Amino acid sequence: MREGQKRDQARLLRREATTVEKRMWRLLRDRRFGGVKFRRQAPIGPYIADFACLTHRLIVELDGSQHAESEKDKRRDSYFARQGWRVLRFWNAEVMENPDAVLWQIGRAIGVEWEPI
Repeated sequence: MREGQKRDQARLLRREATTVEKRMWRLLRDRRFGGVKFRRQAPIGPYIADFACLTHRLIVELDGSQHAESEKDKRRDSYFARQGWRVLRFWNAEVMENPDAVLWQIGRAIGVEWEPI
């Protein structure tokens, strides 16, 4: 995929975000999470990451059941790791049912203390 195509695809993914992605974005946007900046649907190499924190080189991916044991996801994660990124994957149900636990894990990965409200 060419750079312009990838940018356009990322924009489309932002416009057509799933309910789970919208929920996570409300928690991470505008430096709401410990003052840390995240981007959503961020093009990184040949892929588009659901959420990325450039400062801490952390990618957060949200997965539905279609991602169970996905070889494609393993290749993506391997690519990101070779580029110096850490990847955290969460099931959609985790984000919807226990967002505080998800945020706690993200905070732990980047050194931000997270206390549920």
